[in-house]
Amino acid sequence: MTVGQFLPAALAAHAPVLLVAIPLILSAPAAALKSGRTAWGLAMAGSVAAFLFAIELFLATRGDAPGISYALGNWEPPVGIEFRVDGLNAALLLLLTASAVLALLFALPSVEDEIDKDKRSLFYSAFLVVFAGLAGVATTGDAFNLFVFLEISSIPTYALIAMGAGQDRRALTSSFNYLVMGTIGATFFVIGVGFLYMATGTLNMADLAARLSELHGNRVVEIGFAFILVGLGLKAALFPLHLWLPGAYAYAPSFVTTFLAATATKVAFYGIIRFSFDVFSVENGFVLNSFTYVITPLAIAGMIIASAQALFQSDVRRLLAYSSVAQVGYMMLGLGIGTQAGVAAGVLHLINHAMMKGALFMALGAFAISYGVRRIENFKGLGQALPVTSAAFTLGALSLIGVPFTVGFVSKFYLIQAALQKGWAFAVVAILISSVLAVFYCYRVLVNLWVAPRPDGASRSVQRVPYMILGPLLVLALMNLVFGVYAEPIVNMAETAAAAAFNAGVAP
Repeated sequence: MTVGQFLPAALAAHAPVLLVAIPLILSAPAAALKSGRTAWGLAMAGSVAAFLFAIELFLATRGDAPGISYALGNWEPPVGIEFRVDGLNAALLLLLTASAVLALLFALPSVEDEIDKDKRSLFYSAFLVVFAGLAGVATTGDAFNLFVFLEISSIPTYALIAMGAGQDRRALTSSFNYLVMGTIGATFFVIGVGFLYMATGTLNMADLAARLSELHGNRVVEIGFAFILVGLGLKAALFPLHLWLPGAYAYAPSFVTTFLAATATKVAFYGIIRFSFDVFSVENGFVLNSFTYVITPLAIAGMIIASAQALFQSDVRRLLAYSSVAQVGYMMLGLGIGTQAGVAAGVLHLINHAMMKGALFMALGAFAISYGVRRIENFKGLGQALPVTSAAFTLGALSLIGVPFTVGFVSKFYLIQAALQKGWAFAVVAILISSVLAVFYCYRVLVNLWVAPRPDGASRSVQRVPYMILGPLLVLALMNLVFGVYAEPIVNMAETAAAAAFNAGVAP
């Protein structure tokens, strides 16, 4: 494997495991600390370290470079546990770690505003475990360990969402709903893995792929794939398996919502791509039929129905949560198209959606800190009161709609192009309908933000928006514009990821 392009070679050689291990190890001392700020410092140190390792892995796997296989304990796969990195998950790791660093900058003032002082160390400890679990899902080359890392990321997420009860008691109900739905999804996934093990006798993904290629038409294998698809579809919030998401996003602490919106469903979407194209094969009739007759109709239904539901929300965070379900539909439509261009468009929207929703939810956190507002009618006149934050929110909203020169337009353009190449005019119509609905639900917020006057007697700003929030917020908002105008870097990243998926480009 080619390492040492960014970090010293001796350190870079262990990048796949260190990226996961460092945040996990730091979670224990973070929980033991009394100072929430010191715990935040540990969380930031772990996230920055992971980000540096992600850069190394991304550089080592870009272009036509072979993927990386890392055998834990020098036990060679398929006997030993393997971490695998190629162009597909290297892009995801870069997105995940960059999102963690930006979200943690936002977290310091946000968490101090929303979380009790004696719980902040535990809060950051739980975040580190979530982060390590998501990174583990993205790097593991073992099907059962993917399940383990899914649960490592999910269990502390339930606790993080429940910590929003200090602001709204409905966070407890939302956390419990997520726990139930998450447990069902994990159960389906591990049952599917069990069927694959029963048919092949192995859990290593590369070994699974080799053995499954000889089992065409095997009912046990097909049932296993169906269970895995349902389990990961629930984790990804594929319509109608999305019922956990609106409450989780609406009532969790602002930092949790920002981080989850940028990462959690994306990691599950990656899992579906990895199993569909690497472990199985899109040329398999059962897989292709699942894409055409299951994934695609559900994706289109989610795009339109969730967008329509967003129209009727009075809480801006719930509005954006339903919008996220629709955006997952866009990603899944790219997958359902089943071509390399379609998968590239889905991955591109995955990257772009993280920038959109990261900016939008950070802006909502800023509004909440300064004015304590979350309902649409309370946004009247905030454009004049908080112009920078409002401008950042507006950029995110325009990108969500798909206005030209934003990243949302870029990914919708490539998705429409892939659909037309497939001859799916109906998919283009669905994208346009969903985009028009996005115009209307974003308009409801923006017109209150910029046009409606501030009501007489409305309270003045409680406090200025902290620079620790404005910094990452402006970075994400400007990324929506910069990569909308100069889209080549992220388009190349998405195309490399799709090529890796189709070519199973991991070194043996």
